[in-house]
Amino acid sequence: MTQYQVQRQLSCSTPEISGRVVRTEQLWQEFFSDPSQWLDSRFIKKSPKYPDFKHKSTHEGLWIEGGLNPPWVKAKMATVALFQQQSGGGLRSRVPDSFCNCDNVSKLCQEGRLTEALHVLELMVQQNTRVPVKAYVGLLKGFARRKALAEGKRVHALLVQSGLDSDIFLANTLVDMYAKCGDVLDARKVFNTMPEHNVFSWTAIISAYADHGQGKEAINLFQQMQQTGIAPDKVAFVAVLKACARIAALEQGKQLHSDIIKSGFESDLVIGNILVDMYAKCGCIEHARQAFNKMSERDVISWSAMIAGYAQIGLAKEALTLYEKMKQEGVQPNNVTYVILLKACASIAGLEQGKRLHSDIIRSGFESDMFVGNILIDMYAKCGCIEHACQVFNKMSERDMVSWNSMIAGYVKCGRMEDARELFNNTNERDVVSWNAMIAGYAQNELDKEALALYEQMKEEGMLPDNVTYVILLKACASIAALEQGKQLHSDIIRSGFESDVTVGNTLIDMYAKCMCIEYACQVFNKMRERDVVSWSAMISGYAQNGLDKEALALYEQMKHEGMQPNSVTYVILLKVCASIGALEQGKQLHSDITKSGFQPDVVLGNTLVDMYAKCGCIEHARRMFNQMSERDVVSWSAMIAGYVQNGLGKEALALYKKMKEEGVQPDNVTYVILLKACASVAALEQGKQLHTHIIKNGLELDVIVSSALVDMYAKCGSIEHACQVFNNMHERDVVSWNAMIAGCAQQGLGKEVLALLEQMQREGKKPNEVTYISVLSACSHCGLVDEGRQLFDAMCKDHAVIPTMDHYACMVDLLGRAGYLAEAEDFVNRMPIQPDAVVWRTLLGAARNHGHVEIGRRAFHCVVKFEPKNAAAYVLLSQMYAAVGRLDEVAKIRKEMTNVGVNKVPGLD
Repeated sequence: MTQYQVQRQLSCSTPEISGRVVRTEQLWQEFFSDPSQWLDSRFIKKSPKYPDFKHKSTHEGLWIEGGLNPPWVKAKMATVALFQQQSGGGLRSRVPDSFCNCDNVSKLCQEGRLTEALHVLELMVQQNTRVPVKAYVGLLKGFARRKALAEGKRVHALLVQSGLDSDIFLANTLVDMYAKCGDVLDARKVFNTMPEHNVFSWTAIISAYADHGQGKEAINLFQQMQQTGIAPDKVAFVAVLKACARIAALEQGKQLHSDIIKSGFESDLVIGNILVDMYAKCGCIEHARQAFNKMSERDVISWSAMIAGYAQIGLAKEALTLYEKMKQEGVQPNNVTYVILLKACASIAGLEQGKRLHSDIIRSGFESDMFVGNILIDMYAKCGCIEHACQVFNKMSERDMVSWNSMIAGYVKCGRMEDARELFNNTNERDVVSWNAMIAGYAQNELDKEALALYEQMKEEGMLPDNVTYVILLKACASIAALEQGKQLHSDIIRSGFESDVTVGNTLIDMYAKCMCIEYACQVFNKMRERDVVSWSAMISGYAQNGLDKEALALYEQMKHEGMQPNSVTYVILLKVCASIGALEQGKQLHSDITKSGFQPDVVLGNTLVDMYAKCGCIEHARRMFNQMSERDVVSWSAMIAGYVQNGLGKEALALYKKMKEEGVQPDNVTYVILLKACASVAALEQGKQLHTHIIKNGLELDVIVSSALVDMYAKCGSIEHACQVFNNMHERDVVSWNAMIAGCAQQGLGKEVLALLEQMQREGKKPNEVTYISVLSACSHCGLVDEGRQLFDAMCKDHAVIPTMDHYACMVDLLGRAGYLAEAEDFVNRMPIQPDAVVWRTLLGAARNHGHVEIGRRAFHCVVKFEPKNAAAYVLLSQMYAAVGRLDEVAKIRKEMTNVGVNKVPGLD
């Protein structure tokens, strides 16, 4: 019984096989009826699984030795010439000469059967059949489109075997194939071995480097081409302009523009478009607009390039204005234009403009474009209109992973984490971007523990994190100082192979520094094989955050020594270091370095320079820097006003505020806080009241920091009633608010009110801090509330876990000394757990002077001068004490000793 008969018998019990048998017979009937409708793969197929014949339309297959073939098929084959070319019954023993020809190779290439065409080509070469150049070219171009590098190399091998690799046309095509397959190295090898080059050769290799991010080498090659005397064509100019755009090589781009004009290509539409794009990406928007305006012909690409140029540098309004002009000139935007414009709207939260664009998109028929839909979701989310984003998402007929991720990110952006998580959980497929969006959402909403928990779930589900995941998680660890979790992440990073990633390394440094583990930060920095300016800035910042200011400045010197150019962030960090330690000379040197490097200070850097000079006490330099700034924002004015206040120049601060208003700059809450301090410092009550009026008009009276500053200003200006009114009207009070009110009452000698406020503060659940107790103890001292002061000091240490500072001890000495408890005060000083400083001993000396206790005063004096040998106030206090008890001889000795030691008398203290 034949296999066919067996299958026929089985068919009665197996419907599936029965159907296949019947269909196979039908197909063979169709084949013999019209063989031209079938592809003959017998001579090129590499596996028995591949059919011998394949229908051109239905793609159904037939096998000559197929088990389901009916018996008549074999008989029919014997009568058809198509099957009589085989000898000895072998189906693929040899490819017929009639099949091995260029036409069949070309036909297979046209049908997209490149692998089959390559197999035929290889057989032709083996049989020493001459292969025309066009057959090789067709295959190389086809494999280039598919980025099939391995197959392209097989063609290259055939060229070498055939001795055709030196053909300039084929060599150019080889360079292009390698470039498009991402193998720039082999492209260059082919180029270097060519006996001669023409403009196409140079263009191919220039394009290879330009398209793979090696702009400098592309420009160098273009210059070499010019030196050989070969004139660039349009394609060469386009390739090298792209290279300039990629690396922002503006000067080379300008030179190319000049060459283009000389070559007569300036009027070419493609060249014009790429010039606009190049200037825009180099940040030279004026030149981009000039090139755009000079174009005699403009298409949608021209307009899109110019609009993108404006959008890239943050000029979203100009981009939208140009879009309106585009419509007026009758140019129809495409999906790329709309994507650029929607991103521009998102960057400025331009919801109304975005809605108008959405209407235009609907009218233009691009609403169904998935790419446009994804950007619409992103735009609405960034404009805070998540409902519209949802509508777009729900209306999309087709969604990809980007659609889902955009919607998840939109919920995250609007702080709707529950909705984001629900959508995330309902997504059938999740990629690493989906996980990153959720993890970033938790981190941005200060749900750092949830972010870390989701990371653990991510690993459990087998999803591999990428460098973005680790950067997000490390930042989460840094924000909550989660050192142990950060260390575990570091281990995971090493295992995942991301330790060499510069961005990950930079974030590791930042995480360890913020977790106060500077040693680990140093280890990461030192192990980095590659460092960028962010790496150095992160390490310098780490030292600064950990109070290692000298190390930060030393690392800057090392950075310069290694040839790394600082950026504005680096300089800002270093200037803040100088400001914090009052390092004026180093600050001046930094300013000089900024100027020498040709770095144009932006507004942030300018503000930091003003702040540094002011905090270093060099107010003239601060004002000079302020005046030189070409652009000033509210922070600039606030920094300069603060500089005057810090240097005791309250009137100058208020005068500058007047000028600020004249120039139309609106103060913010920080400015008002500084100005209120200025009023407090010079007791300018009327100006303070005027500021209060402006604060109310600007809706800042509810700001707890501003209100606290108002309380402090009124109190220091002696208007305790106004201070109380502001304090009582506050909807929210923090410890600073309470401290301001308590300090105000203390300054006015209202001891009982201070104690009542302290009690109220504790009742309302606010914990007093060390500043609170300084004010309270000072009030007790000035009001003679000795017992209360003693009890509060004990309660501060025992009940509230506030560790006493030198100021607290000085307050207690003053409390006891004022009340005449000199012996107790001296005993208190001697029992201090920390070494008393000159202030504590001088306080005791002053009390001894007031109460005429010579012995205690003398002992206190000797302790003061141990710390401060030339402290004039101590000598004066001792002299006054001796004079009060009639010991004028001692007074004379003190005056003589002051002269010998070189102590200058302070006016008003004698």
